[in-house]
Amino acid sequence: MKVTPTAIPDVLVIEPKVFGDARGFFFESFNQKAFDDAVGKHVEFVQDNHSRSVKGVLRGLHYQIQQPQGKLVRVVRGAVLDVVVDIRRKSPTFGQWVSQELSEENHKQFWVPKGFAHGFLVLSDTADFLYKTTDYYSPANERCIAWDDPEIAIVWPDLKTDFVLSAKDQSGKRLADAEVFE
Repeated sequence: MKVTPTAIPDVLVIEPKVFGDARGFFFESFNQKAFDDAVGKHVEFVQDNHSRSVKGVLRGLHYQIQQPQGKLVRVVRGAVLDVVVDIRRKSPTFGQWVSQELSEENHKQFWVPKGFAHGFLVLSDTADFLYKTTDYYSPANERCIAWDDPEIAIVWPDLKTDFVLSAKDQSGKRLADAEVFE
């Protein structure tokens, strides 16, 4: 497993060792000990989620203000641009973002610790997105930061089509007005 820190050191890109031949491929998608070693502490996951979306769907930027979730995310079909924003007010990287293309071809995973808002844009015709979480989903604590907040200034790819957003994602708050982590 190859682990690469991003410009926000707590956010990691994890690339498994893939064994492939004419029959297909094999890789270990999760190993608790290797993952704990990579992040420098024990992380317990309690829930696995799977979403399928079509091209142009933008989900996020989501987080839970109570019961915050760390997420280990990956794509098993298609491709997405995955985006993480640091919303820990006391962090030196507060308000900064990093992104990574995750796809069925590159097998990359993104480690998104607690204290970050997370979202993704589907780049392929469809995408199956899997993620492990460190806490349970809590609708009462879910929050959303605007995907197009000019203060954050995420550079989204031009798909030559309008992005498709849920009502919740259309009404996300600007970072300046959002509840964040101290």
